[in-house]
Amino acid sequence: MSTDKQTYMQTGSAEPESLLDDLQNLLEKQMKLIQRGRISDVELLCRQADSLVNDINRTGILERAEHKNRREQLLTLYNKLCLAITAQKADVSEKLSRIRKGKKTILAYRNNVHGG
Repeated sequence: MSTDKQTYMQTGSAEPESLLDDLQNLLEKQMKLIQRGRISDVELLCRQADSLVNDINRTGILERAEHKNRREQLLTLYNKLCLAITAQKADVSEKLSRIRKGKKTILAYRNNVHGG
């Protein structure tokens, strides 16, 4: 049994391979939540993902040659998530801009009606 597996079995934590599965599941859940516009739920899952990434880093599992494909798969999923978050952020920014312009228009109209 490898050292990292022994450590995780002794501490009661999941085996390194299941940590990778858990991280992939979390990233996929975050993608679905982003697509639904549920940003606050994505933030909650980010904390869990950070914890998993720390655990994965401690095992060194992604540094192994046999996990090269898995590492690339997780990186691709992470990059897609970053793009989706950026797109969502741009959409929210655009909507806020429209709301601000509308508010200014209403205030100007109200001032002209009541001031004139």
